[in-house]
Amino acid sequence: MKRIVILVLLIGSITLQAQDEKKPSVIPIDNDTQRIKFQEVVNQEASKTELFKRCVYWLNNYYKDPVRVTSVRDEPTGKFVGKHRFRIYYWDDDSIKHIGGMIHYTFTIEVKDNRYRYTIDELLLKSKTRLQVEKWLDKDDPAYNPRWDSYLQQIADFVKEWSDTLKEKMKPEKVIVEDEW
Repeated sequence: MKRIVILVLLIGSITLQAQDEKKPSVIPIDNDTQRIKFQEVVNQEASKTELFKRCVYWLNNYYKDPVRVTSVRDEPTGKFVGKHRFRIYYWDDDSIKHIGGMIHYTFTIEVKDNRYRYTIDELLLKSKTRLQVEKWLDKDDPAYNPRWDSYLQQIADFVKEWSDTLKEKMKPEKVIVEDEW
């Protein structure tokens, strides 16, 4: 009976390891630059001017100082370019949360009639030198730290939250119909 239990546990652990190895990366890599690049085209019914206004509204709500964050707000081309940052964290053996660093990123939002595209790239870890976060993808690096996987997941989570709020604000506002009686 003990042998059967041990055999089942062994097979289960081998299966779990195989699933982890096959797990797709959450970090998209640009084929041309070999750098991390999050990009999506979103179809949204509206004119270019209306989408531009909605994007300004989103920027003003999402960032505390949107004028400083954006370096380009060009209505004729429908383009926004900005730079910002966010913190990443790690947890020690006692489950105490520590700051792992500050990630700087560049975002671009381009609007056209009935669609817009966002791009987040140029991700850098702020330190004495600005380290490109692509280094964390190399598990064969002699300096590899398992913490890097958590950092990459935090970046992916941040971009998902960022893009979800953008998509929500780019939708038309719901019209409230007053109840006339």
